[in-house]
Amino acid sequence: MAVTPQIPEAEARSDDSVEASAWLRSFVPRRGLSNGHLQTIVGNFLPRPVFAISTAAEEVEVDPSDGSRVLCHCHWQPEAVRADRLTAILVHGLEGSSESRYMKGIAARAWTAGMNVIRMNMRNCGGSDALTPTLYHSGLSADVGAVVDYYTARFGLSSVALVGYSMGGNLVLKLAGEWGARPPLTAVATVCPAIDLAAGADALHEPANRIYEAHFLRRLMQRFRRKAALFPAVYQSAAAGPVRSIREFDDKIVAPYCGFRDADDYYYRAASARVVDRIAVPALILCAQDDPFIRLFAETRARLLANPHITFVESRHGGHCAFLGRGAGDEIHWAEAAIVRYLIDVAAGAVPRAVPRTGRLNATIETASGT
Repeated sequence: MAVTPQIPEAEARSDDSVEASAWLRSFVPRRGLSNGHLQTIVGNFLPRPVFAISTAAEEVEVDPSDGSRVLCHCHWQPEAVRADRLTAILVHGLEGSSESRYMKGIAARAWTAGMNVIRMNMRNCGGSDALTPTLYHSGLSADVGAVVDYYTARFGLSSVALVGYSMGGNLVLKLAGEWGARPPLTAVATVCPAIDLAAGADALHEPANRIYEAHFLRRLMQRFRRKAALFPAVYQSAAAGPVRSIREFDDKIVAPYCGFRDADDYYYRAASARVVDRIAVPALILCAQDDPFIRLFAETRARLLANPHITFVESRHGGHCAFLGRGAGDEIHWAEAAIVRYLIDVAAGAVPRAVPRTGRLNATIETASGT
């Protein structure tokens, strides 16, 4: 699919986006929310409808060597059609969980469109600290692969799409690069993926972003202390000393406990930037120029634009994983609506024929989910 270098708000799309025009619509920010910080913050509080889809919770082993398990919340289509429907595996961002608002929002849309949906927690997330002796980090793409393999073997799934937000976006892009065209992987879609980890960590330490860094650090240190209480023979929280930045956390805690030399070694080895040129299935990357802390190195951007399988969409506004649009109903959460339309477009044989593939999809999801 053609690469889309930019989607200007309320203007004609680039010629490069012609192939994407069936599913991609211009993003117009909600009134008063053309600032990236406002988009990012308000996105956490804007009311959403009640999440009312039937859910099956299950623990999935992702590493037999230490028994590590992750908690998944699954939403299955009827058994008669389950194996043939597209299965969307959703992966949250740093210190998020399967209960994050955006995870439930896109889950409702995808399920209404006829897909199976799995809301996957990373290790320790969603109240699952006791399910693994390890920490979680941005390099654990194999965990996502283990979830794909488990449910593929259990239900005979024919096609799987990976959807990731921020840190989760890095994980699914990394797995896609490592797997290439391996079945049943059919597509990947991401929102504000943290592709260049070093750039993002350093951006969080900029003065304008300290409020976000403080939030993440508080949550990460609380989690680390919980892990130390659960596994005192493994972790010594007092030994870490003061931690004043995400880079320090990664250098003092993630690196030594997760097998990296230091933070720089971790950022290099865990970044999907190293393998995006090997992605061989349709992949969508949605990002915003005013995202407060997601940064791309020039060489990474060049790799993305050079890969014909990647559709790179960059709007002027949208903040971090927010994209609160001016449209009513479906289009309020523009990125969620765009991803569902994209997945239907690239996996047409794995969605029910009754679900429209063009403009009418918007009305269908609006009526069904109220978002």
